[in-house]
Parts: sequence; structure tokens; C-alpha cells
Amino acid sequence: MTATVSETTLNAPVDVRFTAAGTPLAVRYDGRVWAVAAEPLHWFTRDYWWETQRTVPVGVGNVVDIEHWRLQVRLGSSISALRTFELRRDPLSEQWLLESITDE
Repeated sequence: MTATVSETTLNAPVDVRFTAAGTPLAVRYDGRVWAVAAEPLHWFTRDYWWETQRTVPVGVGNVVDIEHWRLQVRLGSSISALRTFELRRDPLSEQWLLESITDE
């Protein structure tokens, strides 16, 4: 028997609740609250802003660091199957995007 992994690419806006230390606790997506069920993975990538914008105003701040989180989540406090959410926040944005969902 072979297990298959199903992945959906979305780029959908989501609300993320964080601990005081800045670690995600839960994600609200599609009217449901998904609780973080395992230690999240956090990293940054670089945006090539010069390819999408001609100029950046002086003093605007960080325009290159794209923040990412990979979270294993389940619905509320249930014992539902784990899913993996990949979140992204672009430079100069406060909005988190759900980049993809993977069923494992």
C-alpha cells in the first residue's frame, strides 16, 4: 500500500494568533480555527524587490525579508488528522497568507 500526499496551493489571507513570544498558536482559515499541534518551523527568504518595483522610498524599512512558518495543525481541540499549513508574510505587509495545505 502506498501513501499519497495531497497538496493544495492557495495564497489565501488568514488570521494567525501568536503567543507573547511570537510563536503561532492557531490559524483561522475558511471560517474554522486550526490549532497548532506540533513545534512550528520558522524561516525567512529574500524578495527580489528590484524585479517588481522600480524604487523603494527611503526609510520604508525591510523590503526583502519574506517570513515563513510551517505548521502542523488540527481542527480546534479535536483529534482530527494533522494537516500542514505553510504561511507567508511579505515584506511591508501585516497580512499572513496561507500558501499551501498538505494532508499527511
